[in-house]
Amino acid sequence: MPLRPPRILHCHSTFSLGGKEARAARLMNAFGAWAHHVILSAVPDALGARAAIDAAIHVDFPGDAAPALHGKPGPMRYLALARYMQGFDLILSYNWGSMDAVMAHRLFARGMRLPPLIHHEDGFNADEAARRNPKRNIFRRLALPTAHALVVPSHMLGDIAMREWHAGDRLRHISNGIDTADYAAPPVADAVPGFTRQRDEIIIGSLAGLRAVKDLPLLVDAVALAAKQSGLPLRLIIVGEGEERANILAKAAETGFADRLLLPGFLPDPARYVGHFDILALSSLSEQQPISVMEGMAAARPIVAPMVGDVAQMVAAENAPFICADRSIAALAAAIVALARDADLRRTIGDANARRARACFDADDMIARYQALYADALGRAF
Repeated sequence: MPLRPPRILHCHSTFSLGGKEARAARLMNAFGAWAHHVILSAVPDALGARAAIDAAIHVDFPGDAAPALHGKPGPMRYLALARYMQGFDLILSYNWGSMDAVMAHRLFARGMRLPPLIHHEDGFNADEAARRNPKRNIFRRLALPTAHALVVPSHMLGDIAMREWHAGDRLRHISNGIDTADYAAPPVADAVPGFTRQRDEIIIGSLAGLRAVKDLPLLVDAVALAAKQSGLPLRLIIVGEGEERANILAKAAETGFADRLLLPGFLPDPARYVGHFDILALSSLSEQQPISVMEGMAAARPIVAPMVGDVAQMVAAENAPFICADRSIAALAAAIVALARDADLRRTIGDANARRARACFDADDMIARYQALYADALGRAF
């Protein structure tokens, strides 16, 4: 008799469509009928990534029928979460917002014979960009010992997990991945609403949620300065949505760059439009292993960015001079100017980035490594 599909509980800090949510949906789609998924979000109404899950996948969103992932910590909340976990074969938790689920597992795993738990950490918001919250660090150290594994996508985050959370031999490093072959095709002409390339125009593009941690007003400042210094017709397109939209527009007005900035909102399927950019740029206060950098690399584009997370190790050696140790308007502007003035240099760096993306960041390898990890925790093969 065939085994029933394993029931997997996903405990998310939020299920809005971001990097970790897109990856989780991608893995669910790749696993197909092998598993039955249930998704909880610590922000109950933040379920935007639901649309990224294939209709054929068996996935439930129980809402109020499940214990809340957010609220005042306490034994009864943790007991309720632990009891709910008993109905599953594997628990997957994601980021700080799911840490109450990890603590519930820590307290009751042995006595209630709870299923294995794998925790995933993908990075931090602006409040922990430079230094982790000491209370959260203590909580993580107390909660994580019963986890089967702690998964991180970046080497920098792995160092933090070892040093600050005492991850030990539970730590697993699995790089994020994308369908690199999709980015080799030419961009779709009308993929970015409101965009038509003008003659001789050089496009600086960024893919980012419009959140404070991305510090996109700094990028507006840098591109505006680069345009002034070079005299070139630069244009900035920022693809994403979020609460910082008004601040970005205000900065563009302040710098006189408002007519050269396009904010088309969130756009799915970046392979359709990243090729419209001549340079992919970011200005984040904190990153780990940004998928947007992989997407720019796969589309054979040079990357301009501050030296955050693993970005300097991700790009090809030819791109390294344009990853700025000095996270400033002047440094980013200088890197943009150097690339904007030299189309041959952009092409050489872009080609090297595309080769590296295919070798290091393809989705097939990521999926295989997650399959192996989850199968090991479950004690059954895919």
